[in-house]
Amino acid sequence: MALFPPSAPKSSPIWGYFFVDTFLRACAPAPGRPSSGADPPSNGAHSEAITPPSLSSAVPLNYLGALRVKSTELKSNMGIKIDNKLYLITRLEHRTPGNLRAFIQVTIRDLNNGAILEKRLRSGEEVEQVDLDRRQMEYLYEQNGKFVFMDLESFDQVELPKEIIGDMPLYVLPNSQVVVLWCDGRPISIEMPMSVTLVVTDTAPGIKGATATNQLKEATCETGLKTRVPPFIVTGEKIIVGTEDGAYKERA
Repeated sequence: MALFPPSAPKSSPIWGYFFVDTFLRACAPAPGRPSSGADPPSNGAHSEAITPPSLSSAVPLNYLGALRVKSTELKSNMGIKIDNKLYLITRLEHRTPGNLRAFIQVTIRDLNNGAILEKRLRSGEEVEQVDLDRRQMEYLYEQNGKFVFMDLESFDQVELPKEIIGDMPLYVLPNSQVVVLWCDGRPISIEMPMSVTLVVTDTAPGIKGATATNQLKEATCETGLKTRVPPFIVTGEKIIVGTEDGAYKERA
């Protein structure tokens, strides 16, 4: 066997391929001989595959499904567990009082008795998060103080009291879709959008050419929501309001 490919010039890439091929052929084991480091097969013995331990056997059962989050990561409409009780966060505020350490002031609702509580959490303090089921439903109508919703998948209807829906009727018209939060098979709250578009049904006459927004006037929207709008807004106009405080944001 020739050591070099005589027909190829020394600058050709084929020289590199030739050297690699020659080296691999020289190092290959002879036919029928096991490669170095391999254990010879035993008579009649078969190797068994090693099955790695499953996650459920490696992690305690009381740990599975438990998700802990820091207080700075909490949000409204999030379910949490404190002292083995279930709560829903209805409002939260990050506070830094002067030179004192920052903390999170949260308003929570007890999912067992509906009681509203105020609680202060240290910045970075961990709490257990509860997984909530979010279902898209349609708000149909109000009857005798009950608000009827329909599941868009099963078409089942459910009545929710005022304690659960809160101020939703001031921002959502009948036949509108909303997200209903469920926990342990029962509805617990409404997840409102950050803002909604409403029609102004009553307000003082607009001032022609007015553009200033520092002077506001009273206005009533189609849902009955009362807010304050700039002087150039007129009756019949659509506006965008925030659902957290009902404040005017801009023209729609």
